[in-house]
Amino acid sequence: MRESLSARLTRRSGSSFYYAFRILPREKRQALYALYAFCRMVDDCVDEPGGGGAASLDRWLEEARRAFAGAPETELGRELAESVRRFPMPLACFEQIVEGCRQDLGRVRFADFASLRVYCERVASAVGLASIEIFGYSHPSAREYATELGIALQLTNILRDLATDGGRGRLYVPLDELDRFGLDPEAFVRRAAEGGAAPLEWAPLLGFQLERAREHYGRARAALPPADRRPLVSAEIMGAIYRAQLETLAARRFRLTPRVRVSRPRRAWLALRTLARVRLA
Repeated sequence: MRESLSARLTRRSGSSFYYAFRILPREKRQALYALYAFCRMVDDCVDEPGGGGAASLDRWLEEARRAFAGAPETELGRELAESVRRFPMPLACFEQIVEGCRQDLGRVRFADFASLRVYCERVASAVGLASIEIFGYSHPSAREYATELGIALQLTNILRDLATDGGRGRLYVPLDELDRFGLDPEAFVRRAAEGGAAPLEWAPLLGFQLERAREHYGRARAALPPADRRPLVSAEIMGAIYRAQLETLAARRFRLTPRVRVSRPRRAWLALRTLARVRLA
């Protein structure tokens, strides 16, 4: 059977999501590939040279709306339309994802964690809230689980990508926290872009960010309904892989480059371990 466009895009990205989705039945797997590919496309609008910026974001938002209306115009839109026909993903999640990416087009700065949390909920929790409609769940607290896990994953991304984001002039560490730890925001961005070892004077700030991410992984775990552990096992696999990235960052004292990656064999092992833990619970 010919591999779908969204499956190819997900596989070629090397994303941890591809491995988490492989254990699912084909219909659910394809729906998640379509969701992930949409997210990848809108990310590329703001991250890639020639991505098209706001105009391209607008086009993908309109294509998502056409998919929900049953009248898509692109191959990916047709795959998305089939996915939203089969599973009750809210259109609002796709709108939130696009709006979150739109925030990356300007001068990316966040006054405090409250404003950063809104961003995390848009670009990550909204993906989780759409995903659980595909995974299936029975208890309303699964939505809290998806929200908290999304925040934890995005906070992990922020710590992992300090150098990449610094090179783009972006700063996802709250300004009031930089001030609390005696660090100048613009100097922080410039130094992050240089890569290499993180300066020793950053350790208290980065340790604070680390503990916040751990806290949100803990909140997600606490919110996970026991009855939904099995249907949400793919989300748990994603959480395990991202948590491994976070702890690797901590172990190497937040070295900015090279970027932390979890190897394919380790991702496979984490997936199998998580699957076994859930099934034996």
